[in-house]
Amino acid sequence: MNKTFIIAEAGVNHNGSVEIAKKLVDAAVTSGADAVKFQTFKAKNLVCKGMQKAEYQKKNTPDSESQYEMIKALELDKNEHLEIIEHCNKNNIMFLSTPFDHESIDLLDSLEIPIFKIPSGEITNYPYLKKIAGLKKQVILSTGMSTLKEVDSAIKILLEEGVNRENLTILHATSEYPCPIDEVNLSAMITIGKTFNIKFGYSDHTEGIMVPISAVALGASIIEKHFTLDKKMNGPDHKASLNPIEFKLMVNSIRNIEKALGGFIKRTTKSEKKNISVARKSIFALKKINKGEKFTINNICIKRPGNGLSPKKWFQILGKLSKKKYLKDELI
Repeated sequence: MNKTFIIAEAGVNHNGSVEIAKKLVDAAVTSGADAVKFQTFKAKNLVCKGMQKAEYQKKNTPDSESQYEMIKALELDKNEHLEIIEHCNKNNIMFLSTPFDHESIDLLDSLEIPIFKIPSGEITNYPYLKKIAGLKKQVILSTGMSTLKEVDSAIKILLEEGVNRENLTILHATSEYPCPIDEVNLSAMITIGKTFNIKFGYSDHTEGIMVPISAVALGASIIEKHFTLDKKMNGPDHKASLNPIEFKLMVNSIRNIEKALGGFIKRTTKSEKKNISVARKSIFALKKINKGEKFTINNICIKRPGNGLSPKKWFQILGKLSKKKYLKDELI
């Protein structure tokens, strides 16, 4: 199978620090991820100042802090983006970032980002979708909180406005942090792929690494997973993220699953061939057989090893005359 594209979702786990962002890049490189992804936004364009935080954000951040204040502290400006991108380039890992407003789309486009990742919350933001589609770049669309009808509408806009179907991948997701295991609904990922005849993947918010590994076994071409340097750090997403050790284990497990899946041809493997004669059987003389004697179920049998006449010839030789003398347990 093709290699799964694994995105280490750093998101806002840099806590507004470029130095922490660089350490996240280093951790993503060590883990074997293909890309490390951040988030690009301007708080003034993203949320109203009086807006409350999501429940999971309230659990992980100070009560006195509004969503606007929380997001404002996590902004990265253009120079900070450039510094992180330079660090990614030096370490041979792809830099990605999700834009959350039109100004941020323009910024990332000016930085020549190769892939635009659309977050679940923007799937009904048609002006946003149209703007990204007009760039005619590769697009990854997350579908958390959405219905199949909403996914259909978003895909149509992206394709009609300039995205090539081959450059579009749809990610199944459940937008809860962490996601309850009984709300993963991983089979819906396959439904997306079959319904729209399009590449699909999975953006994971569950605890642990079991579900993203399972998604690869089901055909996901992209896996996205949040990670952090330390789950105990202050910030909205750290607790629902993997630490570097866990993320590396996930990547290694996915690579092993890819090897295990192999291709679609059923054939004897190289390592199996040496076991054929041991595990299979041959036709043997059950007792002494004289020359000219007829082979019957009373004088021949099937036993290991399998280095003689195959049992698939059994019905062909029954009733035929022996051309030589056989001793008991001698290969026919």
